[in-house]
Amino acid sequence: MSTPHVLKTLSLDFEDTSLVAKRRRRMVWTQRTRHLVQLGFALFIIASSIAHNLAVVDGATPSIDALCPFGGIETLWTTVSSGGQFIPKTHVSNLVLLAGLVVGTLIAGGAFCGWVCPFGAVQDLMTGVRKRLRLPEVQVSPRVDRVLRYGRYVALAIILYQTITTVKLWFADIDPYRTLFSLGWLFEFNIANWLAYAAVLFILGTTLFIERGFCRYACPLGGAISLLGNFSLLRIRRSDASCKGCAVCQTPCPVKLPVATADTVSPNCIGCLACVEACPRKGALEVKLAPAWLDPFRKPHTAQPGAVAPHQE
Repeated sequence: MSTPHVLKTLSLDFEDTSLVAKRRRRMVWTQRTRHLVQLGFALFIIASSIAHNLAVVDGATPSIDALCPFGGIETLWTTVSSGGQFIPKTHVSNLVLLAGLVVGTLIAGGAFCGWVCPFGAVQDLMTGVRKRLRLPEVQVSPRVDRVLRYGRYVALAIILYQTITTVKLWFADIDPYRTLFSLGWLFEFNIANWLAYAAVLFILGTTLFIERGFCRYACPLGGAISLLGNFSLLRIRRSDASCKGCAVCQTPCPVKLPVATADTVSPNCIGCLACVEACPRKGALEVKLAPAWLDPFRKPHTAQPGAVAPHQE
């Protein structure tokens, strides 16, 4: 092998190594930023819950029931149909937060789940614990995963039906987010709430081995966000022309989406951006202002011989 060829090879190897190192640094900083944002929201909820539990005057400070957008979904029908009445424990703040969530989802899809939701942050923490302890991760097969994801919609439908018919927060007694972040287990532990305690322990134990298990299979708010996310303006798009099919993008995805085979990443995406940062090919995977619902109206591109038609996973 000639000296110029050897030097060229070494130069290319150094360039590839440099690009990999740069990509890894970008991934680290993006995820650190995300975790700091999650921590900020979680601390705000915890501080609000502590203030509520320590308040001398009843109702002086809001409970976390009033600080959750899902409460807006639960009370929406009753509030509209009754001319302004709210389901007990909900407040106008729930509707304001719901409105903000709707706007945010229509812009950025499921980013609330990946950047804001405190219970999502707890699940990410459980994943960190598993990795630190080097415990095995339970891999759910794609076929089973597709079926289990419908659990969120079933949970959403049951909760809304029961809430509308009983005119109370039917899910509140076993809501893992409320059980954990209300701090009732700390300030007023009551064995009568054993079912709620057991539910949150079961979910935390499950998410220790199945990454974001509650998000993927049981979260009713996540189900609502996923449905609305179909209309979001910003979507992660994969370019067949730039993609080399390495599937590196799928490895860091916390909700285990088939990113490497999708033209448009599923609305089940939580917007963590791990896949985009992991992709080694420029332009192969990008966040674009390109809503999927406009696809039928876009000018179709000329397909290359043997090319597979684009699809959404």
